[in-house]
Amino acid sequence: MTAISSSADRPPLPFLDLARLDGVAADRALFLSELRAAIRRFGAFYVTGHGIDPAFIDTVFNLSRNFFTLPEQDKLSIEMVNSPHFRGYTRAGWERTRGLADWREQLDIGAERPALPWSPDSPPWVRLQGPNQWPETLPELRPAVLRLQDQLTAVSRRILSTVAVALRLPEDAFDPILTDQPTQLVKLIRYPGHDAVAPEGAADEGSNDGVGQGVGPHKDSGLLTLVLQHRQSGLQIETDQGWTDVPPVRGTFVVNAGELLELATDGYFRAAVHRVVTPPAGVDRLSTAFFLGAGLDVRVPVLPLPDDLAAEARGPERDPLNPLYNSVGENTLKSRLRSHPDVARRHYADLVGASA
Repeated sequence: MTAISSSADRPPLPFLDLARLDGVAADRALFLSELRAAIRRFGAFYVTGHGIDPAFIDTVFNLSRNFFTLPEQDKLSIEMVNSPHFRGYTRAGWERTRGLADWREQLDIGAERPALPWSPDSPPWVRLQGPNQWPETLPELRPAVLRLQDQLTAVSRRILSTVAVALRLPEDAFDPILTDQPTQLVKLIRYPGHDAVAPEGAADEGSNDGVGQGVGPHKDSGLLTLVLQHRQSGLQIETDQGWTDVPPVRGTFVVNAGELLELATDGYFRAAVHRVVTPPAGVDRLSTAFFLGAGLDVRVPVLPLPDDLAAEARGPERDPLNPLYNSVGENTLKSRLRSHPDVARRHYADLVGASA
């Protein structure tokens, strides 16, 4: 793995170029070793050579900016609390991480699939699948985001197949976990600066005075996350040396390992713990995150690692505040209910109590 200086002008995470997979055998083998070491050490890395046109990414960020500058009533017309599938717009301060309000507004967009049939005998997570909500006043957003979702899914699948080979497993080792209907989620995110005012109701539950964290420390619940950063820094990764800045680098994505990858490798890989620091007064921060998870009906197995790697597996991390479940639907629903208590109260009163 190429050493990256930790000085202020150079990011500390390694950079891995997917184009090297198409090179000579020796370079491909070195890339696989570097990939395994990067996830093992950091749970995260920068990826280049992903093949997605930077101009298209700029277009998505421009559309994201256009969405967040819509009148408040247009954004609230597709508020997430309307959706049992956790799709739609969330106001700044209305999402929670470990009980504290996150100071960001966002639009959550999943795969366009119909709602699944549900009855009182169905697993609760069946309600997670369903259609998105789209702003009528910005019709060009839908095709662009769904195109981005398709492209990021392809990149994530390629990375996962390469992770499998780096673990000396078959290239398709993750296919039964992903299935032909993996969990896919795009988040368009805006982090207001410290000078912005918290909306009424933002601190009703678990207050951190509105703007104490962009997003609090957490692990993502899926397999892999790709983070597309705009111009403003704020993302940080927890390392052995403490919190480390992961600044935007044009043409790259940040790849985070998630909880399901931790489970599938019996803790050989640990999911990246990360957070976002609220921007200073007078500026905001845009990012787009893509989360790839397994099929909702899957129970994640422990993959049969080679003996030498299995001997280094540490088991999944035990956190009484964040239990990990092998059931993908259960693990995903756990995260969503904790993050969006207003949606939980309205649509999952059978699990969390009476509707608000």
